[in-house]
Amino acid sequence: MRAETGLPALPGVVSPDDVVATARSITAQQEESGAIPWFAPMGGVPGHVDAWNHVEAAMALTVAGFGEEARRAYEWLRGVQRPDGSWPAKWVLGEVTEPGGESNHAAYVAVGVWHELLMSGDEEFALRMWPAVRRAIDFTLGLQTRRGEIIWMRDERGRPSDHALLTGCSSIYQSLRCAVALAEHLGEPQPEWELAADQLGHVVAAHPEAFADKSRWSMDWYYPVLGGPVRGEAAARRFADRWDAFVVPGLGCRCVSDQPWVTAAESCELVMALDASGDRDRALALFTTIQHLRHEDGSYWTGWQFENRRHFPGDRSTYTAAAVILAADALADASPGARLFKEIAGRPLGPCAASDPIACGCALVTVSRM
Repeated sequence: MRAETGLPALPGVVSPDDVVATARSITAQQEESGAIPWFAPMGGVPGHVDAWNHVEAAMALTVAGFGEEARRAYEWLRGVQRPDGSWPAKWVLGEVTEPGGESNHAAYVAVGVWHELLMSGDEEFALRMWPAVRRAIDFTLGLQTRRGEIIWMRDERGRPSDHALLTGCSSIYQSLRCAVALAEHLGEPQPEWELAADQLGHVVAAHPEAFADKSRWSMDWYYPVLGGPVRGEAAARRFADRWDAFVVPGLGCRCVSDQPWVTAAESCELVMALDASGDRDRALALFTTIQHLRHEDGSYWTGWQFENRRHFPGDRSTYTAAAVILAADALADASPGARLFKEIAGRPLGPCAASDPIACGCALVTVSRM
């Protein structure tokens, strides 16, 4: 439900005031430049910044009414983009520590800008960010293989890595749909981006062989649903296949299947994936469960190691707070951006046919069976 304040509210779970407190835990860690690190210096160890989690935090700030801080975040991101359209994989206190550029990091700016346009209706902002989005998508699609998956990253010398990641490509699928919508909205349609998205979505849904094996990570389990390529019965089967491997009753979603560690961010992303697939009851139940990681100041512990019974790794991260806010908004359907994981520009996210079935081999398989 949308509270009178316009903020998300889930009665008995989180109130508008709770959402504001969680957002303040993000702004308290935002750097003067506008960058949002994973966490502020803690015990002498500073958290790093990466473009993907930075954008997610900015989106959450907008939902919670912290528009000025969100715009500072976007302006910083625009200002540090490299000429090739990428961003470094990591900064620490303003210094680049990992210069390679990740494809899903670059692409996610499109989700943030589209979300901000939905939330604010600010055409000037969208126009100002459009060149950065266009360069970022060009960088990302420069790593797409003929089959359709998108290679994980380029190193500091411009060399592509040798594999694609299922989680990253699932996220990129949503990013491309947002980029296409933004381009059409601004009168600069990019039909080749739509074809690239179609091929990528098909490969995510139908070609597991295209991706490095990261199956012990829960993100590889739910992200194909969260990003949009897998929905309907296929999503239900996907959830059923590994639910017991990842979901710990009364605690939340594991980060990895073989460790006794539940994490709030992965749990909240799973909440949004369940909600997007129409399973709102389980989504709300899981969101309620994860509130055991809420700190009294509104921040959230990153995770809980349930064998040792301690918070692990011991921080209260900005990306975790952001995931909580975005999940609350999705469940409450409170803001203009609340349906971002369900539809883009009125078009439902979901499975798609390959734009080039010959490239992925599907056309050849069909012919051989005739």
